[in-house]
Amino acid sequence: MLDVTNGNQPAVILVDDDALFLKTFGANLERAGYKVNAFNDPATVLQSDKTGDAYILDWHMPRMDGLELLNRLRGAGVTAPIMFLTSLNQPLFEEMALEHGAVEFVEKTRSPAVIIKRLELVITGARHKERPAPITDTIDVGRLSLKTAAKRAHWQGREVGLSLGEFEVVALLAAKAGVDVSYREIYNTVQAEGFIAGQGAEGYRTNVRALIKRIRRKFTEVDPEFAALENYPGFGYRWRINA
Repeated sequence: MLDVTNGNQPAVILVDDDALFLKTFGANLERAGYKVNAFNDPATVLQSDKTGDAYILDWHMPRMDGLELLNRLRGAGVTAPIMFLTSLNQPLFEEMALEHGAVEFVEKTRSPAVIIKRLELVITGARHKERPAPITDTIDVGRLSLKTAAKRAHWQGREVGLSLGEFEVVALLAAKAGVDVSYREIYNTVQAEGFIAGQGAEGYRTNVRALIKRIRRKFTEVDPEFAALENYPGFGYRWRINA
């Protein structure tokens, strides 16, 4: 459970053009101990001085959809985790959301208890997840060079345009170059520890495969012969030491 004592009540920005949904789901969040700031117009979110420990966005909204709002929030310097709560269930939309920096994508058909649990895990991960500090600001593995402070990746001297989450995954694999890294460890790098996504206990693997696919595509755009990222079927991925 999230700590809501001593002034630690988590705040949530909820954005949806459905007034009834805002009222009912907002009430569910408040009963669960959250402070809710609800908006039915994405533009007003950008104009507001309200901030949150997490943002929950609908996808289809008039004048500005949730994906554009996400991009504009990030452009305005918002670093809090952003999750989509939408009636859309096609994998394409989930992949687009994650690629643009969302941390979760949940269907509105899920029960409020499940949605709120996922929100709790997202906020807990953002508040408490700790990663060991790098010994050096630069990680060099073969033709790969990573600037850990600036979160920049270069392949053969050319910059690869990775998102923050993609950079963290590449940094994890590069730091363990030559060692097989599990799906779960990769997923935990960009999500709260122990979180289960998708259908079934192994559903998170779908998210990892989509993430690795995007990373490979970005490297091959720089080098069509890129082959440093290998799959270990049934377990995970590895970064080749001599690639």
